[in-house]
Amino acid sequence: MKRPKLLPLLILSLIAFFSAFAPQTTHAAQEKTYTFGTDVTYAPFEFANKNNKYIGIDLDLINAIAKKEGFKVVVKPLGFNAAVQALEAKQIDGVIAGMTITPERKAKFQMSKPYYPTGPVAAVAKNSKLKSLKDLKGKRVAIKTGTAAADYANSIKKKYGFTTVTFDDSNNMYQDVATGNSVACFDDQPVLQYAIATGEKLRILNKPETVKYYGIATSKSRTDDLAAKINAGIKAVKADGTYDKIVAKYLGNGTVASQEKKNAKVQENDRSFFGLLKENWGTLMSGLGQTLLVTLVAIVCATLVGVLVGLLGVVPNKFARGVSITFIYIFRGLPLLVLALFIYTGIPSLTGTKIPAFVAGIITLTLNEGAYTAAFVKGGIGAVNVGQMEAARSLGLPWGKAMRRVILPQGIKIMVPSFINQFIITLKDTSILSIIGILELTQTGKIIIARNMEGFKIWTMVALIYLVIITVLTWLSKYVQKRMNA
Repeated sequence: MKRPKLLPLLILSLIAFFSAFAPQTTHAAQEKTYTFGTDVTYAPFEFANKNNKYIGIDLDLINAIAKKEGFKVVVKPLGFNAAVQALEAKQIDGVIAGMTITPERKAKFQMSKPYYPTGPVAAVAKNSKLKSLKDLKGKRVAIKTGTAAADYANSIKKKYGFTTVTFDDSNNMYQDVATGNSVACFDDQPVLQYAIATGEKLRILNKPETVKYYGIATSKSRTDDLAAKINAGIKAVKADGTYDKIVAKYLGNGTVASQEKKNAKVQENDRSFFGLLKENWGTLMSGLGQTLLVTLVAIVCATLVGVLVGLLGVVPNKFARGVSITFIYIFRGLPLLVLALFIYTGIPSLTGTKIPAFVAGIITLTLNEGAYTAAFVKGGIGAVNVGQMEAARSLGLPWGKAMRRVILPQGIKIMVPSFINQFIITLKDTSILSIIGILELTQTGKIIIARNMEGFKIWTMVALIYLVIITVLTWLSKYVQKRMNA
């Protein structure tokens, strides 16, 4: 009889407890958190320091705006193209990535008030004999996809008679010029100046012919006041001098000489292979950890899906076999990059439901690798002599029991090497997921290179790490095969 009396007392106690804390949490609850996508290799506007923390003019600016306007910011380093697509799919709330305000972007997005003036320029190798844009006639020029500088280069290439080749990030574009594959590249003036000041062996060829401005993009369909907050924040940080301090922090007085002086300490660091390895070891291991995590989760999911679909392909049922064949045909035929972007940006734009990058990556690998797994599961079962099933059925075993007890044990021996090889393939395929912003090993390499411009050395480190892991998996494959055949 005493138990029922305890329930009202417990409820009253809980109400009193939470009421006591309610006044203290009201202000925190009012703080809204917004997610902004950004580029990963666009110094000095956004890049990672040696502690893998994102810094730059844009990052400092959005944090200053958030502080002024009373909201919180989460920054996702997606890369420029992926960030724009994520905003279209409403996966994020805004993009701040050195995004030039253009009529096309204003038609698609809500662009903020301009906050930084810029202009596209061409750069050539430091020892190049080219002196003007007219000297580019008949030559190949590198551009970065999705940028205003690329649009500018394409708009004048007929006039000056050059051809263009497109890259996804600045470092590869600069390296294409440094190695002589392209004679020049186009980028925004402050970005090129900063790259030169931090060691890139380039020389700016011309002055900007046009002046445009960077802005912060949000979705036009938003019904809240985020765009108004951003505009008010830009006005406030410019008025109180915060903006000027942020720009001076990274660009000095705007000249290459002042930037070289500010970056002198960076240049003094040990830039040998082992010096860079020591400095970036923690960052690389963080990327490797994410790669292994994605690989392990994906291979488990892909194995479950692949085995199920593979078994459907051998059951004595036309519909089940049709499902298996269709699944394998579709997901083995789609390029992994296309599938990743479709899941991360395409589906959310249709359904309005956000899909986290990690989840989108797992789904992508599960479908793609699962299709390949299903194919070799079917092949492994099909490789077992058909007489084995006939003999089992003649002894009175049902089809399912015959499959479990007779066919699968023999088929698994055939499949095991393929399973381990698929694990290796999955490990390598995780590098493609950098396109949707997963900070795996390849994306980590891009981030490090954006800071120190040591592309050859950093990619060598990344390649060696992949090689070590794959070598270990290959040894494991041979060991398992030997034990199973013993």
